[in-house]
Amino acid sequence: PQIAYSWALPDEKLKMKDHFSSLLFGGSVLNTALELVLLAAPFVVLAARAMNENTAKIAAESESNVILKAIKSIFKDAESSSSSSPSTLSEILLSMKSSLDVEGSMPLKELAIFFVICSIVRRFYNAYLEAVYFSFPALRTQPPKEHKLKQKKDLMGRDLEQVESIDMHDKGTMISQFMLNFGLYFLLPGFYPAAIEDVTEHQSFQERAIRLLLNHYLLSFGMYWAHRSLHVVPYLWRNIHSFHHYAKHPLSRNTYEDHWFDNFANAIIGHTFAQILIPLDRPTFYFSRIFRILESLEKHSGVSCGFNLAHSVQQWLPYAQMPHHHDWHHEGFKGSNYTFSSVGGIWDCLFGTRKGGRYTANNGYAATREDKAKDCNKMDLPSWFSPLYPLVALSAVVGMKLKEDGVF
Repeated sequence: PQIAYSWALPDEKLKMKDHFSSLLFGGSVLNTALELVLLAAPFVVLAARAMNENTAKIAAESESNVILKAIKSIFKDAESSSSSSPSTLSEILLSMKSSLDVEGSMPLKELAIFFVICSIVRRFYNAYLEAVYFSFPALRTQPPKEHKLKQKKDLMGRDLEQVESIDMHDKGTMISQFMLNFGLYFLLPGFYPAAIEDVTEHQSFQERAIRLLLNHYLLSFGMYWAHRSLHVVPYLWRNIHSFHHYAKHPLSRNTYEDHWFDNFANAIIGHTFAQILIPLDRPTFYFSRIFRILESLEKHSGVSCGFNLAHSVQQWLPYAQMPHHHDWHHEGFKGSNYTFSSVGGIWDCLFGTRKGGRYTANNGYAATREDKAKDCNKMDLPSWFSPLYPLVALSAVVGMKLKEDGVF
């Protein structure tokens, strides 16, 4: 199955279910093993902590009453009775141990489970989208000739050397994302929202919907300028973002195949900044993260149709984008300095980088109302302007918010 998905088109007689092959577990055994280790690490730490607590409890109960009385005397006031102090040494020791759970955030175990769920969603939805791609050729954004296999190149147009370099960065992405995700948990209390029953102010459905929309547009604003910078700043393009554009004809498996720092920076500028400035409560946070996974996989899927669940849901937004827009972006390689937005598409319109792309594919089934109209007028930015400036300003606002919250 790995050879078929890497260097040859699958047999046309295969059924849709047959495409759920080793792709579900990853093409690289080493990368899959690394991901499993990182996903399991928090559970190992929590299990070790629980064992230590049990050991401390057993040891404490075997201590002499003399030691117990000596320690209990530390906790009681001169006027207080002995009933107000801990009754066993184990209670004293456990009360002195600091919990791994951060106050104001969801429990660490819940966060670890959430990332396992995200991994499962990515794998199943990736397999689903590629099954759609191979099972319904008529729904493909690019015509079959564009994906015609060339000597020593895979379906996405990458040669072996490019694929090997991406494989190294896949490992860097997993490790750096793990460090970022759990680093945020301990460094920014409340970043991962606590349970609703632990929150004093509850949000109505309308407030959640408005916050979600604003959060995603802010996320998209940061990622728009980050993406545009990666294209127009020569150093960033040459050394970072060009890796992702090795894929001229992307499939959903290419979604996170970037330079590791590309993924790392996007996670900070996108989700992290948006959650700091416009925080979502726990249910909305969950929905937002899962929705973004689906949206990211879809825009690299090579098909633009009703099978794209996330894009179909947000198609009503002004200047919303479908996968055929991002597909066109990849076709241009270095010259693809347009269609940078991640969610929606309003920023591409406002800043003059929107293109309709292959909206006529599939007989225009997935074409948006704006695709059929004239493209937005191109906005010429001043010669002194750099797309990095909005990112600097956004970072400054985030810094002020963190200072206001007493983080530093």
